[in-house]
Amino acid sequence: MLTIGVDIGSVGTKAVLFDGDIVDRHLEPTGWNPSEAGHRAMESLLKRNSLSPGRIDRVVSTGYGRKSFVEVDKAVTEITCHARGAHFMDPEIRTVLDIGGQDSKVILLDDQGRVLDFMMNDKCAAGTGRFLQVMATLLEYPIEEFGAVDPDGEMQKISSMCTVFAESEVVSHLAKGISKNAVALGLLESVAVRASSMLGRMGVKPVVGFTGGVSRCPSLVSLLEGQLNCDVRTYGDSHYAGALGSALIASEL
Repeated sequence: MLTIGVDIGSVGTKAVLFDGDIVDRHLEPTGWNPSEAGHRAMESLLKRNSLSPGRIDRVVSTGYGRKSFVEVDKAVTEITCHARGAHFMDPEIRTVLDIGGQDSKVILLDDQGRVLDFMMNDKCAAGTGRFLQVMATLLEYPIEEFGAVDPDGEMQKISSMCTVFAESEVVSHLAKGISKNAVALGLLESVAVRASSMLGRMGVKPVVGFTGGVSRCPSLVSLLEGQLNCDVRTYGDSHYAGALGSALIASEL
C-alpha cells in the first residue's frame, strides 16, 4: 500500500510518501495558499517517484491548512499526527515537544503512541519558528547559522518574548556593541526556557522527542537539555513527524 501524508503548516508544507516506511519526503514554503502548497508538495512526490495519482491508496492531511486541502481521504489534527510520527521514529518517546512556525505543543504518549494529554500554545508566536525567523533576519543570520551558534559561548539574556519588544531589545543590545552571537544565544535560550516551562507544567516523561521545524536548531536542543536536565532526541525526519503520522494513519484507513 502506498500512502501520502501532507502536513500544511503556517510556514512550511511537508509531505511524506509511505509504504510501511518512508519512501520519500518533500518540504516547501506554504505561502499564501495552503491548498495549493499541499497540491504542489503531493505532485512533487508523485513526479519524483514516477507515480500517477491512481497509484496512491490513501492521502491524509494535517496542520493548520488541513481543511483547505480537498485532495485527501481524511483530515486529522496535528496533535494525533505528531504523536504517531514521533512514536514511529522512536517507540521509546513518551513526551513530544513540537515547535512549529506559529505554535508550540507538548504531547504525552502511552507505549502505543496514543495521546494521553497535550498542551498547546497557539495564541502567540513567541518562541516559535516565526519568532526565530524574525530575529535571524534582524541579526542578518541565515536561519541555519542562527540555530547553530555555540551554546557554550557568551550569552546576552533577552527579557521579552514578545516579538515586537524582543526586536527593540535586540536593537538596543547591538547598539551597545554586544556581539550578534551573544544576542542570538540569548534568544535561543529564551525559547528553551519557554518550552521547558510548558514541559514542566505537563510533567516530563522520558524519553523526550523534539519535532517540528525548530527541532533542526542544534544549539536550541543543547539549551533545552540543560533546562530539562535530560536528553532531548531529534531525528533526521523530526520536522516531518506530522506528515509521517498522517501517512501512517492513511495506511490504516
